Amino acid sequence: MSQRVEIVPTGEKAVLVGIITQLQNEKKSKEYLDELSFLAETAGATTIKRFTQKVSKTNPKTFIGSGKIKEIALFVEENDIDIIIFDDELSPSQQRNIEEVFGDKKVLDRTNLILDIFAGRAQTAHACTQVELAQYQYLLPRLTNLWTHLSKQKGGIGMKGPGETEIETDRRIIRDRISMLQKKLITIDKQMATQRKNRGQMIRVSLIGYTNVGKSTIMNALSKSEVFAENKLFATLDTTVRKVVIENLPFLLSDTVGFIRKLPTQLVESFKSTLDEVRESDFLIHVVDISHEHFEEQVESVNMILNEIQASDKPTLMVFNKIDLFSYTEKEEDDLTPRTRGNNSLADWEKTWMSKMNNNCIFISAHEKQNWNEFKTTVYELVKEIHTRRYPYNKFLY
Repeated sequence: MSQRVEIVPTGEKAVLVGIITQLQNEKKSKEYLDELSFLAETAGATTIKRFTQKVSKTNPKTFIGSGKIKEIALFVEENDIDIIIFDDELSPSQQRNIEEVFGDKKVLDRTNLILDIFAGRAQTAHACTQVELAQYQYLLPRLTNLWTHLSKQKGGIGMKGPGETEIETDRRIIRDRISMLQKKLITIDKQMATQRKNRGQMIRVSLIGYTNVGKSTIMNALSKSEVFAENKLFATLDTTVRKVVIENLPFLLSDTVGFIRKLPTQLVESFKSTLDEVRESDFLIHVVDISHEHFEEQVESVNMILNEIQASDKPTLMVFNKIDLFSYTEKEEDDLTPRTRGNNSLADWEKTWMSKMNNNCIFISAHEKQNWNEFKTTVYELVKEIHTRRYPYNKFLY
């Protein structure tokens, strides 16, 4: 049975829809929509306009108010828009009601969009199985939309028809497929655990961090290998492990899938096994994009996922990458307005994080190789310390 989550073809025009609530203010909403716009671009769509609405709670029928839906429908009609993308996950009934308003236009939510990108990027059997499993779990409660053409599911006298049996058959096929994929994942996980055991006496280091912060670029520069890296979200899906040698010390470095806020629950579950590599690491290199306006919140979301997979207690080196792209607004001496985070220079951030992390952090540019030798020396010292403690009789390379 083929995967049915829709793929966004290149060059489609999209509008984004977000909400402003008590928990998600205007600034936060703009930030989420920026990320959604980047996700849409990664999937190959162009964002034409954004719509937001202030709501105390989401509308159970159409997610946003009916007036706003009509306004968006009018814009979509006038500007020949192909896709409407919502920033939060829509319930099956919300999706059905919204699709009725927009007719033949495609309605996606954040989950569907992320699944679509993952499906396009998955390479190994492990990642493909995980994505397919997440897609079926997402699809199962939404099957009814695919059968509305039979319109025999309403129940009542004289309404019992083939729709009932066909949708049930479909549900059963998908449930069987889900359990088959779950068994397949258990087998793959066992194989990967065996592979990890066979890696001998080498320290394991994992690169972790938010998506698109430069993990793969650091991996390529350290291991002199060609791991796929580009300025898009989720360029890396499969965990890549490379043997790296700094001076006389060999160790294993793994590049992991990037984290993102509002990651669909189906994906968190199915990608937990990808993060086994992180769980079994001896120490972590947490890469942060210092040039991103809200990098602190990205750090928080990564730390939350580390807590979930019980890996937050591992020794960690914070690497603030992309210092070549960092910019700030210098505060004038006669300016009496309160100082904001946008006024912090790189030196200010260094001071803050050095004290927060007990000097366990470094500021670099992997692309421009700024502070690169310091970074390599720091990694060497940390790995050497663990290596000599764990394998006291294991001589280095020379």
